[in-house]
Amino acid sequence: MIRTDNCLAKLDRMKKTLHHQEGDRVPISDFFWGSFLKRWRDELGLALDTDIYRYYDLDWMNITPNVDPHIKPFEILVENSDEIVVRTGFEAVIQKMLAYPMPAFLRFETDTIEKMAAFQFDDPWDERRYFNAGDDQINGVGDGFARNTPAFVDRVRGAWADFPVFGGVCEGHEMLWRIIGSENTLLWMGLHPDHIARFVERINTFSLEIVKAQIKAASGMLDGMVIWGDVAYKNGMLFSPDFWRKNFKPGVKAIINECHKHGLPVIYHGCGNPSRIFEDFIEIGVDAYNPLEAKAGLNVIDLRRKFGHRMGFCGNMDVMLWADGSRQEIKAAVLTKLNAAKGGGYIFQSDHSVPSSVSGQNYDYVVRLVREYGKYPLQLGEYDIAFSDAA
Repeated sequence: MIRTDNCLAKLDRMKKTLHHQEGDRVPISDFFWGSFLKRWRDELGLALDTDIYRYYDLDWMNITPNVDPHIKPFEILVENSDEIVVRTGFEAVIQKMLAYPMPAFLRFETDTIEKMAAFQFDDPWDERRYFNAGDDQINGVGDGFARNTPAFVDRVRGAWADFPVFGGVCEGHEMLWRIIGSENTLLWMGLHPDHIARFVERINTFSLEIVKAQIKAASGMLDGMVIWGDVAYKNGMLFSPDFWRKNFKPGVKAIINECHKHGLPVIYHGCGNPSRIFEDFIEIGVDAYNPLEAKAGLNVIDLRRKFGHRMGFCGNMDVMLWADGSRQEIKAAVLTKLNAAKGGGYIFQSDHSVPSSVSGQNYDYVVRLVREYGKYPLQLGEYDIAFSDAA
């Protein structure tokens, strides 16, 4: 299998961007809700199987293997025309109301300190995670519901010729709350910090081995890695930065080191406003931070001024503006954000993912704006902003 010249151009574009160099133009991609994709296809009159990544020839995509602690089919507890309730490989019971965009976590089987201490992880190197189709929580239960997700390697192989492909892994906190629940996570950090620390150390080991195993399974077909790890909300960190530094940071650093050893850049995806630990992310080598939620008070222009080119950025386009703004407001925002791409170091994306509140026409307009005005050297007219550190 050979990569297309167009794919190699995308790869060069992404590599230059993540090395803070200007390529031919600013890369653009995104994560999309299934409900948005349906609306987009309907409004643009496209076939039901139209792939948005191929339609717009987007610059990168993420494919994550089965990272569930336990490899097993979903256990269906309730299923009717309105809802599906399942128990997953995280031993979480999740309700998916089919009319609602996101699922509800009903309960977690690991609901005591004793159960957490006794919790065992299936082998991260088990080939079923990478070479077999099957059920898994990350790929199967979200804004949609899907069973028997195609094998990770098959999905990577299907995209590799045309797109830079980034693998995926959950860091310690993202795994922890999915096993014991958000309330227990925060409560036990305060009441039982040593127990949590020991369990997180085991999670860190598991996640690092997931990274090693998927790199080997992909056999040279990965171009980067996404670390999924929400540790903040709109007003700041969910818990003490010091607790994060002591317990979660070493696991993230180990993953980054492993990826960099294989020449793979790392995009860290964390919701909310984690700005209190941005210096830590720079220290441990995060190549780009995503999604930079605008509703959490983050502005990539301010971040570029503060951090210069010590870390790349990915995202920050306010999807609420995409949904409700006028064309002139959208254009002003897009061209203003593109200033962050001066000297490289910025991938254009939404500030999380594209929901169904955004019209197909508005997203189409955004992509065309980025393609028109995102060519280097950037010509942003009245929206141009000078940076003293821009190369």
